[in-house]
Amino acid sequence: MSAVALPRFYLGVDGGGTGCRARIVDATGDVLGQGLSGPATTRLGIDVAWASIARAYGAAVEEAGFGAAELARTLAGIGLAGIGRKGALEALQALEHPFAAIGFTSDGMGACLGAHSGKDGAIVIAGTGSIGLGFVEGRDLRVGGYGFPISDEGSGADLGLKAVQLALRAHDGRHDRSALLTEVMQRFHNDPMEAVTWMDRATATDYAALAPTVMRHADQGDAAGRRIVQSAAEQIDTIVRTLFDKGAPRVTLLGGLASPLEPWLAPDVRRRLKPADGDAVSGAIILARQLDLIPIAKE
Repeated sequence: MSAVALPRFYLGVDGGGTGCRARIVDATGDVLGQGLSGPATTRLGIDVAWASIARAYGAAVEEAGFGAAELARTLAGIGLAGIGRKGALEALQALEHPFAAIGFTSDGMGACLGAHSGKDGAIVIAGTGSIGLGFVEGRDLRVGGYGFPISDEGSGADLGLKAVQLALRAHDGRHDRSALLTEVMQRFHNDPMEAVTWMDRATATDYAALAPTVMRHADQGDAAGRRIVQSAAEQIDTIVRTLFDKGAPRVTLLGGLASPLEPWLAPDVRRRLKPADGDAVSGAIILARQLDLIPIAKE
C-alpha cells in the first residue's frame, strides 16, 4: 500500500530566564494549544531547564487534546537561554522526547527568526542585559551580550549600575545631587556601606530593578537620569549601526527597555528600526517548520 501523508503539527517553545512559553499550531498556523511555565535556562541546569520546557509544552499538549499519535507527527523548535554554554546543546539533543523531530537554538535567535519571519535580519535586545544578534546569508552576527558587568551596555543592569555609582559620588560630594540619586541612596538608608553589602550579593537582575526608577526620573528631566539614559541610548545606537554595517538588511529593537528607550535613540537609528513580525515563540515555530524534511507517513 502506498504511503499516505498525515497532517503535521508544529510546537514552538521560548525558554527564557524569567519564564517559558509554548505554542502548538497546525499546518495553516492556527493555534491549537498554549502553555506557560517558570524559568528555563541552562544556567539552572539541563534537567531543570528541560523540566520547565516539558511543563510548558505539556500544558499546550493538554489544551490541544493531543495524544501519542499526534505528538509523533509534531515537529518541535526550542529556543533556550544559555544554550551556548559548553555541552548544553549535546546534553539537550541526548534527551528523550515524544516528537517526530526536535531542533534547538538560542532564545535570542528564536526571537530573531520571529521578528523577521525567518528572513535575514537582526535584533537588538535591550532588557536586563543587552545583545545584538542576527543572520545574513548563512552568517551569524553577534554584537556584545557577553554578560554584566563586563558587557551588556545600554541594558537595565547597566542603567542600575550607573545610578548606584553616581549616587555614591553624590553622597561623597563628588557629583551634584539630584532627585534620582537621592532616591537611590534612600534605598540604602543613605549609608554607602549598605550599598557595599548589597553589591556583594546583587545580580544583574537586582541592578536592572533600578532601571524603571532611572527612566522615570530621566523622563521628568532629572539631570543625572538624563545623563545615564542618554549614555545607554548611545550604546544601543552603536549596536544597531554595527549590525547594519555587518550586512543586516533590517534590525528590530526588542526587550523590556525597547519602548522606554526608543525615544532616546538617535533619529537615524529610529528611522531604520523595523517592528517585529512575530514573537520568539513564532520564531521557534519557524525553526520547527525547517525540520519539515523528516518523513512522517503511514502505510
